[in-house]
Amino acid sequence: MTTDRLEKLMALLEAEPEDTFCTYGIAMEYVKLNDHEQALHWLDRTLAIDPGYAYAYYQKGRILAMLDQREEARAVLTRGLEAAVASGDQKAHQELQELLGTVD
Repeated sequence: MTTDRLEKLMALLEAEPEDTFCTYGIAMEYVKLNDHEQALHWLDRTLAIDPGYAYAYYQKGRILAMLDQREEARAVLTRGLEAAVASGDQKAHQELQELLGTVD
């Protein structure tokens, strides 16, 4: 099952395979479809391209926590906090910190 938006993002990705906007967007479409395995795959791909993409850590941590993989979720969220600090993204840092607090 795919969405129109997912198909469009995949087409954009063909033209620009390292576009984190596309990989993250694809991950979020899979989240909407409740396909956690694919969502995690695309979040990992986003982070492989840009290890500083704080919101990819947030979403990955959220999914892992929802799947009751709390230890892994904490580790991912901690890396996300480090990325947010390194990039100076205070909003992402706050959101990651809040989510981490719910996982602990």
